Amino acid sequence: MANHNFAPETQMMGYGYKPALSEGSVKCPIFQTSTFAFKTAEEGKAFFEMAYGKPGHEGEEMGLIYSRINNPDMEILEERLKLWDSGEAAAAFSSGMSAISTTMMGFLKPGDVLLFSNPIYGGTHKFIHFVLHNWGVIAIGFNAGDCKEDIIKRIEDNNAGDKLRMIYAETPANPTNDLIDIEMCSQIASAYSTADKKVLVAIDNTYMGPLWQHPLKHGADIVLYAATKYIGGHSDLIAGAAVGSKEIIKTIKKHRTVFGTMIDPHTSWLLMRSLETLKIRMEAAATNAEKVANYLIHHPKVEKVYYLGFTPKNNPKQLPVLVRQFLSNGAMLSFDLIGGEKEAFVFLNNLKHIKLAVSLGGTESLAEHPFTMTHADVPTDEKNRLGLTDKMVRLSVGIENWYDIVYDIEQALNEV
Repeated sequence: MANHNFAPETQMMGYGYKPALSEGSVKCPIFQTSTFAFKTAEEGKAFFEMAYGKPGHEGEEMGLIYSRINNPDMEILEERLKLWDSGEAAAAFSSGMSAISTTMMGFLKPGDVLLFSNPIYGGTHKFIHFVLHNWGVIAIGFNAGDCKEDIIKRIEDNNAGDKLRMIYAETPANPTNDLIDIEMCSQIASAYSTADKKVLVAIDNTYMGPLWQHPLKHGADIVLYAATKYIGGHSDLIAGAAVGSKEIIKTIKKHRTVFGTMIDPHTSWLLMRSLETLKIRMEAAATNAEKVANYLIHHPKVEKVYYLGFTPKNNPKQLPVLVRQFLSNGAMLSFDLIGGEKEAFVFLNNLKHIKLAVSLGGTESLAEHPFTMTHADVPTDEKNRLGLTDKMVRLSVGIENWYDIVYDIEQALNEV
């Protein structure tokens, strides 16, 4: 029993927290403070030297300084966030986009090349094509269906091999559920890495959450989350996270301190609460999503359903990736209505229970129109080319009674 390894869902109840340091409180209190008192001036000096990475403090533990740098709630949360992905360290952020942008800015400089997957979340698309473009970073896209040889050819055709610094992929892709082979990305990164330059692989794992896909085990260097979604899980907070090696997360945290993109104590506390129920919430949502997908696939007004469980039919070449990489078919799906925007809007406007709202991964079911909402800023021709058309509706399936979700979808489809 001394060597027993507790499962992540068990460790979420107390890992990293010492009740004796907080008057015996079973749950971690909210440390709602901006700054922390030092015992002595010498201690304050030492903590700041450690915070800025100055030598001479090997083996010492840095104490609390200021909540932009560290805070007990943030630190305990980060200890728990790393467990699901078996990472060495984690960093928590004020939003998913702050996690993505801080990570990219931490490793990319003007002249570097970023290789990224398509389709991709609209906010990330905007950051890559606007902010990074203006920063002087060269972005080269590839599609979910591209093979390793096609991607390498694209790199070579752009003379980008020497400047490639990061491969960024979102898998499954939002909102088409296309799959990216993480091992393939890792192999490409290794081929262009040198002794002086390691090409990093960063994976947005928001769609699968920490439960259903573990990118680090397949060769990724960084796992990114909009913790707003499944990790938060109640549609009542905004947060982000990055998980990886101690060295990588240390670099990310340095930039987080400068950019001020850290998470606040109260949101950290809320996420610790949510992590305790993450597994049962996500499993319940996945069970419901399978029933919803099987209903939609047989409906005469539905042209196509984008659901991981239908990968053998929709994308048979991606089936090996699904089997190797994913532990569930997830709870996210999209579907094309016969028609276009008009029909999609009629459906959305007639939902009675499912909320017409963006975001995903909450306890309640949500529906939105990616073409005009989450991906509104992506060029129209690019959206159409990637299969993200105006007839598509995206569903985040919640944990309600599955029959009620299907009933609501059925009555709304009757109005189309």
